[in-house]
Amino acid sequence: MEIVHTPVLLQETLKWLSPENETFSDNAFMVDSTLGEGGHSYAFLNRFENLQIIGLDADQNIQARAKERLACFGDRMKFHLGWFNDFYANYPDNLPKPNLILFDLGISVFHYEKSGRGFSFRYDEALDMRLNDSEGNSASDLVNTMHEEELANLIFNYSEERYSRRIARAIIENRKLAPITNSKVLAQIIYDCVPSGYRHGGIHPATKTFQALRIAVNAELNRLPEALHSAFDVLQIGGKMGVITFHSLEDRIVKNTFRNWSKVCSCPPEQPICTCGGSAKVELLTRKPIGPTEEEVKDNSPSRSAKLRVIRKLR
Repeated sequence: MEIVHTPVLLQETLKWLSPENETFSDNAFMVDSTLGEGGHSYAFLNRFENLQIIGLDADQNIQARAKERLACFGDRMKFHLGWFNDFYANYPDNLPKPNLILFDLGISVFHYEKSGRGFSFRYDEALDMRLNDSEGNSASDLVNTMHEEELANLIFNYSEERYSRRIARAIIENRKLAPITNSKVLAQIIYDCVPSGYRHGGIHPATKTFQALRIAVNAELNRLPEALHSAFDVLQIGGKMGVITFHSLEDRIVKNTFRNWSKVCSCPPEQPICTCGGSAKVELLTRKPIGPTEEEVKDNSPSRSAKLRVIRKLR
């Protein structure tokens, strides 16, 4: 089987989420919250022989690839099909509480290159972008039905695209002529409407809009805070949680959540008396986020914006 995706920050993740020299080293249980093609899980199972993992994914197509890849590990590897926030909110009674939790919030290269769902503007594909293609609205649904102001706000809020209003206006004008159902068609609309100087920057002018649509279609920024809190609730005391982010919007959520958990007093600021016990919930194992090496960026360009943050649960 051809492996399309190269996991980012792999050596750093193996180091910071290692079960070695931990109290749970002999029977560690890990949740890979974003399994994808199974790159991180494969490396963890290969490195740590006493480790067991359950891998989560909302996309049954990519999960099938992971199952094939990880079959060699037998019953040390289990699988769950569904969104990570739903999994942690309804954590299965038949599973041990995890000692290790990993979130890799990047979209797999498989989705860009092989899914056929319009994640990339490089290919002539249906404008879908759903990770679970059996539920919810597609990207095509959004660009063809949203009001101009609503669409402009979506693009700006989920990508910080400076030309969000111009892009939204162009989408509205073009969909009057024909529905926008194709990824390359949308990319061309965006390319044509932005200033000429913006077309030749470091990234394609459609990059941020495609990111915004993907985030909206899959409710990524809505699912993340819920998933972090629910995952923390089921994490064993002394266990570790690591999160890899790729853009400022999701990294801000993770950074602020971890920072709040690390405060000595976690009571609401308007509460006059401390009732939380006056001790931090977590230890920040990475005081600053871990980024890729120059060598990794050269070998695997999607890693360039990756940041790894790791905490240990204290109570």
